[in-house]
Amino acid sequence: MGQKTEACSDATNSYTPRRSRHGDKGTRTQNAESRMKQMLSPDYRPRDDEPFMNPMQQEYFRQKLLAWKADLLRESNETLSHLQEESLSEPDIADRATKETDRALELRTRDRERKLISKIDEAMRRIENGTYGYCEETGEPIGLKRLEARPIATLSLEAQERHERMERTHRDD
Repeated sequence: MGQKTEACSDATNSYTPRRSRHGDKGTRTQNAESRMKQMLSPDYRPRDDEPFMNPMQQEYFRQKLLAWKADLLRESNETLSHLQEESLSEPDIADRATKETDRALELRTRDRERKLISKIDEAMRRIENGTYGYCEETGEPIGLKRLEARPIATLSLEAQERHERMERTHRDD
């Protein structure tokens, strides 16, 4: 009887769910990601001579976005603990005003970072659905240099410049 239980527990520990008729994209994606992490060397940088947004490049940008998000969340938690520790009960009115200004600036920075985290999450979704790295307006590749500098970019450099010109034109109206 002990052997049956042991065999049963071994079977339970090695159980992998079957794919549905339509496939299990989540499991396939996770398996591909774990294989890619093993293949992606720490010094890997996307190159122009590789196929654009190949699995290595996608994994590179996915890891870059995840690291950026982790840094932002860590900084946010540090700010939260710092704000909870800090007291605004300064006897000197000038010191109190300085602390309030610093606190307001820090909160504004964290709000900007909160919005940035949302954009990082959107970029991660684009990696998942295969649209990452392509301009939302033209469908053309954004370019590795631009993505390296701004991994959340959704427009090619040319489309971004057109967008900014239009903003300036309409702002003057």
